[in-house]
Amino acid sequence: MNFTLRVLGTASAKPVPDRHQSAQVLSVRGRLFLIDCGEAVQRQLLRYHIPLMKIDSVFLSHIHGDHLFGLFPLLSTMGMQARTAPLNIYAPANFGPVLKFFLSYFGEGLSFEIRHTPLQMKRPECIYHTKNLEISAFPLDHKIDTFGFLFREKEPPYNVRKMCISQYGLSLTEIGTLKRGEDVVREDGTVIPVSEASYKPYVPRSYAYCSDTAAFPGLVDWVRGVTLLYHEATYTEEYADQAAKRHHSTAAQAARCALDAGVGKLLIGHFSSRVRDAALYQAEAQALFPDTVAVNDGDLFDLPLIQPDR
Repeated sequence: MNFTLRVLGTASAKPVPDRHQSAQVLSVRGRLFLIDCGEAVQRQLLRYHIPLMKIDSVFLSHIHGDHLFGLFPLLSTMGMQARTAPLNIYAPANFGPVLKFFLSYFGEGLSFEIRHTPLQMKRPECIYHTKNLEISAFPLDHKIDTFGFLFREKEPPYNVRKMCISQYGLSLTEIGTLKRGEDVVREDGTVIPVSEASYKPYVPRSYAYCSDTAAFPGLVDWVRGVTLLYHEATYTEEYADQAAKRHHSTAAQAARCALDAGVGKLLIGHFSSRVRDAALYQAEAQALFPDTVAVNDGDLFDLPLIQPDR
């Protein structure tokens, strides 16, 4: 049951030699989700052996070019490789005309349906779910409509302890009750506590993606307690005035969000070309939130299953 993040691009608007623009692939239980799609994303997919035809859905934070310019070559390649499965794209409403332009000039012969789900929410809303996973989108504070994404495993049903089945002579109905996380209460008043007779098989994992955004109080509540948080850090505190002007964050502001939200681990990226040494960003963030990584293109983060004490 994998939950793995591959970082494909870590630069902001201006291209630099050693960093591609924003793009990530999250793999959850065999499903591949592409998050943002900066320039040359196809080359990065090839470099890291990620099968582009297996991409389940695309999530675009906003329609600035450094988060979008890799999408249409990717769609064209999918068409040339005869993709037939529909592709869902979750993106702001203003992506609609851009997609229409692409399809009007380059859509002829595409063998698959592209489904755009417009994002217009003012607070977190679920936009995608499976049996085991829920994905929510939420608004960020940028110059244009911009959204973050939260990928969270659903709470698993309880496992019933085998020894308790025989010890209490549990019926199928009672086993079902325990698996739902409820105590069994028998007609004679006997109570079989769920805490004694069952256990959670694992702790659900979660990942939040926040780029691009200025710092704002509500974000802390929306990403509270996530296992892994990616928060843009376009500037160091030296350029805090530019961050405020351009609706971006500093590394220190990203770290403050992670600290206040009580997240497990913080990743920072979307670095400005003004500061070429990512160690400066990392040091600034680690002063507030020690478990911070300033990411590089190609970095891989695997969130292992954690089993609670039984």
